[in-house]
Amino acid sequence: MAGIGDDCAVLQIPPGHEALVTTDFSLEGIHFRRQWHPPQSIGHRCLARGLSDIAAMGGVPLAAFLSLALPRKLPQAWLNGFLRGFLDLAAQHRITLAGGDTAESPSGVLADIVLIGSVPRGRAILRSGAKPGDRIYVTGKLGGAAAALDQLFSGRKLRPASNPRHFYPIPRIDVGQILRAKKLASSMIDLSDGLSTDLAHICEESGVGAEIQSAALPAATMGKRPVPLRFVLHGGEDYELLFTARPRSRIPARIAGVPIREIGRVVRGTRAHITDAEGKRTKLWPQGWEHFRK
Repeated sequence: MAGIGDDCAVLQIPPGHEALVTTDFSLEGIHFRRQWHPPQSIGHRCLARGLSDIAAMGGVPLAAFLSLALPRKLPQAWLNGFLRGFLDLAAQHRITLAGGDTAESPSGVLADIVLIGSVPRGRAILRSGAKPGDRIYVTGKLGGAAAALDQLFSGRKLRPASNPRHFYPIPRIDVGQILRAKKLASSMIDLSDGLSTDLAHICEESGVGAEIQSAALPAATMGKRPVPLRFVLHGGEDYELLFTARPRSRIPARIAGVPIREIGRVVRGTRAHITDAEGKRTKLWPQGWEHFRK
């Protein structure tokens, strides 16, 4: 591979593989605030967004491209911290920063990440493979990132070391690859916009409905208490994986050390519903993050 130094990077896709390409913005005031997030966290989160997309397809990340628009008076120390957080996560997944661009921003930091990955030909896990009867699973725990963000909005200062799921999320690359290699997942998506919204994407792409059990949802904790259900259902930026599997598939309780929880099943129809502990069944409307929503 030829990376930074020429007009273009030259990438080699392994024989018998297809390329995966994803892109994501990280915008100051939308995805982070400099007064809340250390620069290392912002750089880490910027790359984690793209890596999580690769994980959701069962892919292997190969290279990253980073374009930055920066205010003229931004301290060099801030940029150094951002790149340190970015490159540390890149090193963990053995990927190269292969190129990008820089420009001056009239206001605020804008970061655009492009990730290139690969997957064996015809083996990418899509959102469109779910069928009625499939079981629905999630990795890890949900709602922690949104609960931390809620506290930041309320004026509380949080220490990154005490809230790693918000400040330093872990993209589930290994889990995605194992699900793909063992042919366990029939469909998959990463939980970046919230369970209710991302589940709706699978339902829409697969032409199915879903039944979720609230008692089965793995809630994150803040201190010793589980976070409120609204964060579990609608909070984004957990970067866990939501996937479906055929009824006869045997899904382990842990994959690559990450807990796996069955939370419901795929049904006929086009809507998602949730049943609470008392047996009350209601529609689960998408209420996670959406740009441009009023």
